[in-house]
Amino acid sequence: MDRGVLCQAVALLLVMCSLGPTSLAETVYCDLQPVDSKVTYTMSQVSEGCVAQIPDATLEVHVLFLTFLGDMSMLELTLQTSKQGGIRPREVLLILSVNKSIFLKLQAPGIPLQLAYDSKLVFHEALDANTTQLPSFTTKDQLLNWANTKGPIASVAELNNPQSILLRLDQASSSPFSCNLEPQKDMGHTLEWSPKASIRGCRLEGVAGHKEAHILRILPGPETGPRTVTVKLELTCAWRDTDAAVLILQGPPYVSWLIDANHNMQIWATGEYSLKIFPDRINPGFQLPNTTQGLLGEARRLNASVVASFVELPLASDVSLQTHSCGSGLQPSPTPVEITTPNKGCNQELLLTLIQPKCSSDGMTLVLKKDLISTLLCTIISLTFWDSSCQAEETEDEFVLSSGYSSCGMEVMENVVSNEVVIRLLSSSSPQRRKVQCINMDSLSLQLGLYLSPHFLQASNTIELGQQGFVQVSVSPSIPELMIQLESCQLNLGPDMEIVELIQGQEAKSSCVSLLSPSPSGDIRFSFLLRGYLVPMPTTGILSCSVTMHSRIRSLEVHKTVSTRLNIISTSLHDKGLVLPAVLGITFGAFLIGALLTAALWYIYSHTPAWRSAQPALAQRERLSSHQLGTTGRGLTPEPQPLHLTKDEPCPLHPPLLPPSQRPTTSGSTSSERLGVPPPHPNEPSNPEGLGCSCPGLQSESPLPCTSTLL
Repeated sequence: MDRGVLCQAVALLLVMCSLGPTSLAETVYCDLQPVDSKVTYTMSQVSEGCVAQIPDATLEVHVLFLTFLGDMSMLELTLQTSKQGGIRPREVLLILSVNKSIFLKLQAPGIPLQLAYDSKLVFHEALDANTTQLPSFTTKDQLLNWANTKGPIASVAELNNPQSILLRLDQASSSPFSCNLEPQKDMGHTLEWSPKASIRGCRLEGVAGHKEAHILRILPGPETGPRTVTVKLELTCAWRDTDAAVLILQGPPYVSWLIDANHNMQIWATGEYSLKIFPDRINPGFQLPNTTQGLLGEARRLNASVVASFVELPLASDVSLQTHSCGSGLQPSPTPVEITTPNKGCNQELLLTLIQPKCSSDGMTLVLKKDLISTLLCTIISLTFWDSSCQAEETEDEFVLSSGYSSCGMEVMENVVSNEVVIRLLSSSSPQRRKVQCINMDSLSLQLGLYLSPHFLQASNTIELGQQGFVQVSVSPSIPELMIQLESCQLNLGPDMEIVELIQGQEAKSSCVSLLSPSPSGDIRFSFLLRGYLVPMPTTGILSCSVTMHSRIRSLEVHKTVSTRLNIISTSLHDKGLVLPAVLGITFGAFLIGALLTAALWYIYSHTPAWRSAQPALAQRERLSSHQLGTTGRGLTPEPQPLHLTKDEPCPLHPPLLPPSQRPTTSGSTSSERLGVPPPHPNEPSNPEGLGCSCPGLQSESPLPCTSTLL
């Protein structure tokens, strides 16, 4: 070959090599592997979901589709609702659909809850909820159709490998009135959850020193407006050198950062960021690569020799990272860092939570299902009480450990039974021990008493309509380790009347019910006012209350109902069989009859001529009587006159009447004339003294009975 041609070929090869990729990111050799650091984060975005508002429903339905990776997982589920001034929250039906076995820790304080799940996959401690077996469905739509038959659906969410879930029952007014599934749905305030996340790390080749990098990358998703991510970084280090660590935060343009770190470090972040100690001081960010290799190259450019944590997360609201490396024990050599993988053996922590014995009148009993034990990858060699001679009986499906109260190391104090369970596992050289305790509920007596005064001195089984009653719920004997909660109370007045709800969800149902302070011994007390009128009139009633008893030492709950029969009596009108509607009807009828009688009398009066002709004479007599009674002159003061009656009771005697010609005359007018009263008619008898009793018809031959008295 010609030497000139060979030189040209070599030169062309060098040019092609010079045009190849020479970026720093592609020359970094870092093999990311899982490390033993811990990261937790909360987010509201789900794979698929929806939220709806249902203002008029008495029951709301929430559906959770949960997918887990491990054979046995633990889930913490919390339901919350805001206080609404004594108004009881509506009933909730929560449906759990899981693909693998889980151990559920549920908290729903003060919420009337129904829980539907597959009992073969969901295990839990004692629940303060009604449980329902979830039917078997092959598709998601089948389950949602079944849920619609139970009530309106308020929320649906599909979650992948969750650790904890917070479900808030407060409905947002901006939500639609129907729940339509949407992919990559942001549930907002309704639901927050913490998935399981993996942390990876590696050593950057060719970089000496002990500086480490912590990289957090928020993956892009559907933009929902500006979001702030709170990042909490906890490093268990002794050094305080600012150049010893760097925090790299990369995310979409609409994400800003609020950083809470317990060590000084360099911060490189996209967008804006601020520190928790100076939240009002906003710092501008930098342009950073949006790829994994690009971020690793950025860490190398900042002279980091170790990537202590590399985390890629979807859009989250809070991220907490805990690491134990801090460069301790790392040497400036290309030797990879030691990687600690998670333990794949028996989950002893979950196994110990399943040890929950029950007490009865016969003794203490503990049952462990073999299928659940195998799911936890555990193999039990022996299961005993504190006394190793008390061995569990093994059947085909379960281990049963039981004993009476007088053997196997049982300790009984005031109905509280204590012992210790010892488990020997194939995967552990030392036995696992757990102290257990339970209460013999069969020996407890629950009393419900009605009192008629707030002093609670003497119980009564009789209450009057319109009277205030005071109720006390107590347990005998009193056990300090036992806590009592009043869940609900109601008064049943008979089949023809509605049940009166007094307490629901540990809260007063109406303004007529008041929760009172407990007694010195812890007895529950409340008062209620029975309405003063009821139709039909009740004579008896049944007061019943539902009580939950909790053990203060371990998560034990027992639900019981107690009731008492009441006699209801009535007073005043109720004793005569009259109630308010009858009283109102009688009053209206009397008024109507009186008005009609008055109208009839007036009609008769206005259409009778004799009454009209007698009106002037009556008016004259009334004027005379009023003047005589109002005059203070001595001549008008009447003196008592004797009344003389004959054998046949004739008219009383009076001075004889003189003819007009023989009557004495005076220079002045008479007192009657001075008063403006005309003199009597010449043909009518006069009574100059104004006394006595005039008898019309004196011309008759026989005397007439007296028909008038003194004026």
